[in-house]
Amino acid sequence: MNLLFSNDRLGEYPPSLYAETRDTLPPFPAQLGEERADVVVVGAGYTGLSAALHLAEAGRDVVVLEAHRVGFGASGRNGGQIGSGQRLEVDELERMAGREAARRLWDMAEEAKRLTRDLASRAGVPVADGIAHAFRKPAEFDHARAMIERLARDYGYDRIELMERGAFRALVPSDRYIAGELDHGAGHLHPLNLAIGMARLADAAGAKIRELSHVHHIRHAIRAGEKTVVQTARGRVICDHVILAANGYLGNLDNHVAARVMPINNFIVATEPLGARQAGVLTRPIGVHDTKFVVNYWRLDTEGRLIFGGGENVSYRFPPDIAAKVRKPLLEIYPGLADVKLTHAWGGTLAITMNRMPCFARPAPNCLSASGYSGHGLALATLAGWLMAKAVQGQSEGFDTMAALPSPPFPGGAALRWPLLVAGMSWYSLRDRLGF
Repeated sequence: MNLLFSNDRLGEYPPSLYAETRDTLPPFPAQLGEERADVVVVGAGYTGLSAALHLAEAGRDVVVLEAHRVGFGASGRNGGQIGSGQRLEVDELERMAGREAARRLWDMAEEAKRLTRDLASRAGVPVADGIAHAFRKPAEFDHARAMIERLARDYGYDRIELMERGAFRALVPSDRYIAGELDHGAGHLHPLNLAIGMARLADAAGAKIRELSHVHHIRHAIRAGEKTVVQTARGRVICDHVILAANGYLGNLDNHVAARVMPINNFIVATEPLGARQAGVLTRPIGVHDTKFVVNYWRLDTEGRLIFGGGENVSYRFPPDIAAKVRKPLLEIYPGLADVKLTHAWGGTLAITMNRMPCFARPAPNCLSASGYSGHGLALATLAGWLMAKAVQGQSEGFDTMAALPSPPFPGGAALRWPLLVAGMSWYSLRDRLGF
């Protein structure tokens, strides 16, 4: 199944609050005939747009090929949270890669936040500070205390505030959680406007963005002196380097990456403006996520609408009633909102890996790929594009640090990963429901 065309209309943003409130951006032309470039970037989300922007600013001739519109995929549909660190906590990173590598990975993630905030500022996209993490069990509180101490002592990060039940409930008025923490160094923004702003910056720097330009085949250069040919529906681009930045929409463009990166769907709703009822949801303009395996996440926008994501899906097809699917976890947290109107409901496809760390790879001698951000991709995807841009220019240290991390294939590779994911999601969803 080609997820590019399974759940959405060609060239149309989903019916999201973000699409309704997005900044204007005239369509870019489709790729036609034969073109030449130094670098072709496949995908116009955060990863691809960041790579294109930084390469164009370095003087490279760049063509970006996007099957739909700029920010069409997860980059324009997500919860908008700029989280700290990598997807795994530092104790897990230390076990995986050692303390020295874990510190480098933490520092890279901090650079990802700085880069994302800088690009948002350049694009005129406001960033609100503060992301809370809501705990369901006492053991999670105890673990958080240890991690906060370790981050301050060993990683130089002291911006996370541990909050016991009373203080956390004053911040997040829900009986669902026993405590939490607030990361003052994290933040949130309008995710589609960030992608649109990055596209504007890349276009102004000289990158050629081609929308409605589905890439269906790549013939990689194998021997010295050969060129890579990237084939679209109505033409092709001949180039020296390719950057794969399609994440959950990669399809069959590269089987090595596909065996390691699993597309999954997630769903979000937005309410009508809550008015005075905002104080019963959040008492400060922060974002929140909890500790469920199928995570719930939410925030209020500047108009007082609740934007809430959650609900698992064991099909590549979106459910017929997304609002009903997401309303259930929303009301488990805020039962008092049962009568609030849901004005928007949408789904999107992200990608996960076996170990929840991004998959950085070199599928061919002149090809770089980064994907599988596992729900922690807003800042890290933006960083990945910058790292691949630097690698194309011969500065590959950061890319190589990420590529050196283990990236195991799913059991059975690309062919069997989906039925195994269904089994795994069903198991973890049951654990969530039972409170384990």
